Amino acid sequence: MRHPRHMAEPKAPPRGAPSRGKVPRWVPVALLGVAAVLIGSAAWLLSDAFGKYAAQDALDSELQGHVTLFDDPNEAPQVDWAALEAIDPRVCAWVVVPGTTINYPVYQAEDNEYYLHTTAEGEWSIGGQVFLDCDATNPGLVDEQTVVYGHHLQNGSMFSPLAELDDQAAFDELGLIWYVTRESATQLKPLLCYRTVGTDENVRVFNWPTEADFHLYLEGLVDKAQAKAEGASTMAAEASHVLTLTTCSYEEDNGRTLLVSLPAGEAARSAAQFQ
Repeated sequence: MRHPRHMAEPKAPPRGAPSRGKVPRWVPVALLGVAAVLIGSAAWLLSDAFGKYAAQDALDSELQGHVTLFDDPNEAPQVDWAALEAIDPRVCAWVVVPGTTINYPVYQAEDNEYYLHTTAEGEWSIGGQVFLDCDATNPGLVDEQTVVYGHHLQNGSMFSPLAELDDQAAFDELGLIWYVTRESATQLKPLLCYRTVGTDENVRVFNWPTEADFHLYLEGLVDKAQAKAEGASTMAAEASHVLTLTTCSYEEDNGRTLLVSLPAGEAARSAAQFQ
């Protein structure tokens, strides 16, 4: 008896051909191979990143061995300039922001590219060195505005803590900043923290045509600051110099976070004058 057409038995597939609905044997093997490659690549990238950060931390730790910090926040850090100069004679200052991990030597090159990824020893590193703007008057705190740069690294080192200071509570926790050179040690009071874009040309202005123009610039920063000191407008109106520490901000593309401080003596005089 012939079977009805709709019940006809299917023809057997040719020998060696995959059965309909079945996954070929090679597919799981191939997928496992792809997964192994992806996992291996991710592991290599993590290992590579870890190695770069570890190398940067080791460099920073070595350099920090040439400064002595004291428990008394009003006692200036003691810097071994001879040891630092033996490594790189272009060292010009040391900056410390108490309450943060910012504790670094400051260098100055002929351009603002060199120390982005070059160490004091002349080798490549992910964080390079903290550096003074190439057009600023060495060693800093000479111009009306002194600009110092540092990377915002993902492990929280270099100038990464600056990115958190746009929060008023975090800003209020800051103590006085130290900027130490061979000739002097200056304490600075944090004035304000603000965010801007990397194309903001005002960040690289060091002196203004008149003192009034300089004060107008600072007052504009007070107005747009995310965090600021009590009496910031009064202090800005009387400032003679400011130190601006700047790093990348990941809040927006090509963003920057900047901490502006002024010598504590100038801040004190301003407060006393307007009491």
